[in-house]
Amino acid sequence: MTSLLLIEQSLNGLQLGVMLFLMAAGLTLVFGIMDLIHLSHGSFYMVGAYFTATFARLTDSFVLGLLLALPAVAVVGMAVELVAVRRLYARDHLEQVLGTFGLILFFNEGVRMLWGPQPIFLSPPAALAGTVEVLPGLPYPAFRLAILAVGLAVALALWGLVNHTRLGMLVRAGASNRAMAGALGVNIPTLFTAVFGLGAALAGLAGGMAGPVLAVQVGMGESILILTFVVIVIGGIGSIRGALVGAVLVGLVDTLARLMLPSLLRTVLPPSQADGLGSSLASMGIYVLMAAVLAVRPRGLFPARG
Repeated sequence: MTSLLLIEQSLNGLQLGVMLFLMAAGLTLVFGIMDLIHLSHGSFYMVGAYFTATFARLTDSFVLGLLLALPAVAVVGMAVELVAVRRLYARDHLEQVLGTFGLILFFNEGVRMLWGPQPIFLSPPAALAGTVEVLPGLPYPAFRLAILAVGLAVALALWGLVNHTRLGMLVRAGASNRAMAGALGVNIPTLFTAVFGLGAALAGLAGGMAGPVLAVQVGMGESILILTFVVIVIGGIGSIRGALVGAVLVGLVDTLARLMLPSLLRTVLPPSQADGLGSSLASMGIYVLMAAVLAVRPRGLFPARG
C-alpha cells in the first residue's frame, strides 16, 4: 500500500465526514432541543438532491441549482414540522419513531410520483469537473475538494451562528433547558420550526452536493441516516462540535478500514476470503468505534451542557 493511496483515501474519508457533518449538525440540534427521534431526516437529503437536479436542469447551472434548492428544502422542512412533526413532540419515543418512519414512506412515494423511479445523474460544474494535483503524482477530483471546502465553511458558519448570534443563544438555551427557556419568554414553537428548517436545509445541501458523486435516486437518504445516527452518538447529542469531530472520525474509520483490512488479511488468508472477511469487518468498524467511545464517555465526546 503506497503512501499516496493512503493520502487519497484519507481525503475520501474527510469528504465523507463533511457530508455526514452536514447531516448530523441539524439532526443533533433536533435531538438536543426537541427531544425528537427523527427518522425522516434522510428524506431531506434525498429531496435536496432532487431539487438540485431539477433547478440545475432549469437554470443550466449546478451552483445556481444548489443555491435554489436550499431554501426550497428549508420550506419543505418547516412545512413538515408544522403539519406533522409538531404533533409528535408530546408523544413517547416509540410513537415518534413510527410517525417519522411513516414520513420516510411518504417522501419516497412522493418523490417517485414527481420524478419517477429511475435514478438521475448529475454532472459537477465545468470548472470543477477535472482534477487537482494535491501532491506530486496525486491528482484528486476538484469537485470532492470543493465539497471539503464547503463543509468546512458551513462548520465555521454554524459555529458563529450558535456561539455569536441571538438565534444561537436561543438554540443553546433550548438545548440546555427547554422548559426554562420557555419560562423566560422564548417562543418555543417558532424556535422548533426554525431549527427544523435549518436542519432540513443542511441535509439538502449534503444531498445536493452528493448528486454528482452518487446517483440521485429514491431512498438514497436511508443509508446515510444510519451513519448520521452513529456520528451523533459518538459526538454527543446537541453538540455541533461533537457532530464535526464525530463525522470526521466516522468518515476516516469507515474509509480507511475498507482500504486496509482486506490488505492486512491477505497476508494470512487467500485473496478471495480476505476480501470478503475484510469488507465485513470494515463495515463493523464504525460501530466498534462507537462502542469504544461510549465505554469511556457514555454521553459522547462533546455532549451539550445540560
